[in-house]
Amino acid sequence: MSATAIAMMVIAIVVIGGGLIVSATVLMTHPEESEED
Repeated sequence: MSATAIAMMVIAIVVIGGGLIVSATVLMTHPEESEED
């Protein structure tokens, strides 16, 4: 596997994981904003 492919995979994992962490943090710290669900 090439270094470029590995780097792209790592970046994708970090972006997806970071997005999930941020979403969970926002939902936990601002529950009043998610009452619409």
